[in-house]
Amino acid sequence: MKKLDVLVLTDHTTHGKGESIYPLLQSMSENELCSSLFIVSRGNEENKEFFDGFALNDVHGKYIDKFFCYTEHGDWYKGGIQKNVSKFDVIFLRVDRPVSDNQLLTLKSTFSDQIIINDPQGIIETGSKKFLLQFKELCPDMALCKSIEDVEREADKYQVVLKPIDGYGGEGLIRVSKDYIWFQEQRETRTSGKTMLSRQFENGREMLAMKFLKNVTKGDKRVIVVGKKILGSTLRTPADGSWLCNLKQGGKASFSEVTEKEKQIAETISPALRKNGVVIFGFDTLEDEHGERVLSEINTLNVGGLIQAQEFSGQPVVEKAANQIWQYIKEVSEHNHVG
Repeated sequence: MKKLDVLVLTDHTTHGKGESIYPLLQSMSENELCSSLFIVSRGNEENKEFFDGFALNDVHGKYIDKFFCYTEHGDWYKGGIQKNVSKFDVIFLRVDRPVSDNQLLTLKSTFSDQIIINDPQGIIETGSKKFLLQFKELCPDMALCKSIEDVEREADKYQVVLKPIDGYGGEGLIRVSKDYIWFQEQRETRTSGKTMLSRQFENGREMLAMKFLKNVTKGDKRVIVVGKKILGSTLRTPADGSWLCNLKQGGKASFSEVTEKEKQIAETISPALRKNGVVIFGFDTLEDEHGERVLSEINTLNVGGLIQAQEFSGQPVVEKAANQIWQYIKEVSEHNHVG
C-alpha cells in the first residue's frame, strides 16, 4: 500500500496550550503509512473563502515539521504555500463550531473521493441530540420537546435539563423544575421565565429534555473512543454551587477510571457511530440515583481531552489515538482499493 498524503483542516486561533492536535499530528506523521501532513487553518486570512464554503480548489498552509507546536500567537502558521486540495488522499477535520450543516455537506461533496475523518454527514447525524434517542436504555429519562407545553409536562414529573438539538460546548442549557427555570446560572420563576423559555422554540426549534440528576455534583465524565477502543477518560466536576460541569463554565478536570457500565455503553454505541463514518468520538456520562453511570452526550466533531487523559493516566493515549486513526485509514483504503 502506498503512503498517503493527509490534509488537516483546523483553526489555530481557537487553540489553547493543552490542544491535543499538536502531539497527535506529530505522532501521526511518524506512521509508516504517512507521506505528508499538510495543515490548513481557518484562522489564516488566505483560507477564509475556502472555509466559508469548502468549494475552492486551493488552500494555503504548511507541512507538519519538527517545529510544529502551539504558540500563543500562532507563529508556526505564518508563511506557508498554496496547494490544490485534489492532491490529498485523506482529510482530517479538526475544527470547532461554528460550522454549519451546509458547510459540512459541501465539504463532503468537495472531497467525495477522499477519506474524511470524521465523515461530515456522520457528524451531522450523530451530533444532533436526537441521536441519543436511539439509546434510551443507556440514558436518563428523556423526551423530545417541540413546545413549552411539552417542557411543562416533563418538568411537572421531575426536574429536566433542556438541550438545544444542535447545541454544543454546554451552551444553551436550561434547567426546569416545577417552580423555577435556570438559564445557565440565572434563576427565574416558572412564571417570569416562561416568555424567555418559549423563545427557544421559535422557527420550529426543538429541544431534548433530559431528567436532571442530582448527582451531577459528582461530575460528568468524558470517555474518549478512537477506532472502537476506549483510550481514556476525564472527570469534570462543577464549580461550588453550580450544576454545570463544562470546563468553559468553570468546571474542573481530574482523573477517573472507566467503569464496566461505560465500557458497555461504548460497545453499544460504537457500531452506529462507525456506520456513520465516525472514527474518533467522546461520550459523556453522569451518575444516576442508583450510582450507575448513564449516557448524557455524544461529541463527534472535534473531540478534545486526549492530552488530559494521557496526563492523568500515564498511558500513551495520543500515540494510541494516532495508531487507531491510521488503522482505520488503512482499512478503508484497502476496502476502496486506494493505493
